[in-house]
Amino acid sequence: MDMEFIRNIQGWGYVSMIFIITIGLYAYIYHLYKSQRDGVKDYEKYSNMALNDEIDDTLVEAKDPQNDAKDNKER
Repeated sequence: MDMEFIRNIQGWGYVSMIFIITIGLYAYIYHLYKSQRDGVKDYEKYSNMALNDEIDDTLVEAKDPQNDAKDNKER
């Protein structure tokens, strides 16, 4: 193996990884968009957490006591 072959493999590996990461990023963005459009989650509420982080601010989502009890039983 000469140095030119190794550099060629590195170049193709770099391009392949960038392509795979880009596809993954766009798939994640589409997932977030689709979840918000279908009403599964409202991510705009979560984006305000950085602004409303005081101890007496309102919760982003209210905790459901029934789900909390179910989660404790499963553990």
